[in-house]
Amino acid sequence: MSAESRAAHISDFEIGTHEGRRWAQIRATFGISAFGVNAWTADEPDQIVINEHSEDDGHEELYFVVSGHAVFTINGDEVDAPAGTFVFVRDPAAKRKSVAKEAGTTVLAVGGTRGKAHEPDDWERDAHVLRHWATKDWDGAIAELSELHAERPDSARILYNLACAESLAGKREDALGHLRQSIQLEGKLAELAANDSDLDAIRDDPEFSAIAGQTDTPSPSS
Repeated sequence: MSAESRAAHISDFEIGTHEGRRWAQIRATFGISAFGVNAWTADEPDQIVINEHSEDDGHEELYFVVSGHAVFTINGDEVDAPAGTFVFVRDPAAKRKSVAKEAGTTVLAVGGTRGKAHEPDDWERDAHVLRHWATKDWDGAIAELSELHAERPDSARILYNLACAESLAGKREDALGHLRQSIQLEGKLAELAANDSDLDAIRDDPEFSAIAGQTDTPSPSS
């Protein structure tokens, strides 16, 4: 094929895991910048394929059930979606999720914001770093997350994951500092921190209690 086009089978994509599902990293592998596109696979029936969420960044989303059988729930309404079904969610604020009814159910998700250049979400930017959790390579995780933090200093998620890696590496002061910054940027992370085992190494520090208690810290305006 020409330099302007490329073909790949789903098995050719880098496969990661995110919140218990297999994730074919289509956008990143192809280097797509105009829109978001990824595929998610549930290996077992009754497993979540698309986690419950709304699109705070304004994305309209189109889902296509590539294989298997899924059931979507959109603002409380169920949509039966066997293989070959398209499901379009126009309203970014609509709560949506899908659950596999068969093992090996794969759902393709495509999204973008009307009239706005696409920008990958922070979870997608740093998800590849989570491979270090499997190998317990905390120094590798810290190095990559530090680079991402330099690129996106206002990303609460990147700061939070950096604090987790530093906690696991025994870098107490660094972990507390970055955890504080992450919660100052996004107050709801305090609730996550309260029960996150990655932070157990710093949980007995008095400063941790002060940081995790900042549940009412407002997020920055967009």
